[in-house]
Amino acid sequence: MAQKATRKQKAKKAERKGEKLKENKKVERKEKKGRVVGEEKHLIVIRVGGTVNVRKEINDTLKMLRLHKPHHAVIVKNTPSIIGMIRKVKDYVAYGEIDGETLVKLLNKRGRLSGNRRLTEEYLKQNTQFGSIEELAKALMNFEVELKDLNEVKPVFRLRPPRKGYNGIKKPKTLGGTLGYWLDINELVKRMI
Repeated sequence: MAQKATRKQKAKKAERKGEKLKENKKVERKEKKGRVVGEEKHLIVIRVGGTVNVRKEINDTLKMLRLHKPHHAVIVKNTPSIIGMIRKVKDYVAYGEIDGETLVKLLNKRGRLSGNRRLTEEYLKQNTQFGSIEELAKALMNFEVELKDLNEVKPVFRLRPPRKGYNGIKKPKTLGGTLGYWLDINELVKRMI
């Protein structure tokens, strides 16, 4: 009866073949899920679904993501904990990787300070080290600063419903709807600004 090979035996066999045995299975799983370890990008998450008949644990997760109402959007890091939260609420949100140009437009048109005042370049020059909204967007994209680190800047963007409407808020993007992961999320965000 053949016995299963032990970890040491597998390592020796792989070494003979000139390959390295992966020590960490979590890294292997993350690579399968499409997220390369060490690759940091910003995601924009937009709440599409409403608030009626939402299970408590999903509603709590939406609150942790600061998505209290439909058409609210937040910018988050691409980390395993955030990805887990997004997967839990995937039936209520649309998300994808945001680019610098869209982030600049979003900050210009929908960036708000406390008291519902607009985010302006004058405010940035007086109260932060950034001279313009473009500099702030560049720093955000390079992970030098986060919106929550800036004192009066709100981390939530209140968008409007998209021009020409959604493609359906009950189906995932892969089936022609709006929910879930978007490769071209920037197009949807530009329609909602």
